[in-house]
Order: sequence, then C-alpha cells, then structure tokens
Amino acid sequence: MVDADYFLTVANQTLWVLALAAAPILIPALVSGLILGMIQAATSIQEQTLSFVPKLIVVGLSLVIFGAMILGLISDFTVSIFERIPDLVR
Repeated sequence: MVDADYFLTVANQTLWVLALAAAPILIPALVSGLILGMIQAATSIQEQTLSFVPKLIVVGLSLVIFGAMILGLISDFTVSIFERIPDLVR
C-alpha cells in the first residue's frame, strides 16, 4: 500500500517541474512588459498594441530558445511518473 508521503512527493515534484517549465517563458515576458511599461509611461503613449506585439515576439523567441529544454524536462518527468506505476499496483 502506498502512503500519503508518496503522493505529496509527486505533487511537490509536479509543482517544481511546472515552475521550471514556465519560468523561461514568464520571466522574459515580465521583464519586457516592465521595460515597455516604463517606456510608455515616460512617453505618454498608451497604445495597447505597442506593448502586446513586443511581448508576443519575446515569448515566441523564448519558446524557440527554451522549447527543447522545456519539452525534455516534461518528458523526463512523465517517464518517471510512468515508471512509478508498478509500485502503486502492489
């Protein structure tokens, strides 16, 4: 029988993998949004597309650069979860 610590460990690892997978996309988007917001505040230009398009480009570049790493991280975690299934059946 599997105890509750097993499921808490899996939940903890899941949240950690989620944070590691999301950070390479969210951090550059946050930084670019902050920089663009400061530029918009300094120039009093409040056009919404001016902030959306550069953030979209930054997120796209982040996916191109870090996409393989994120996919590898998620696939390794999925394989480790599937390898633990026999321990649950006993």
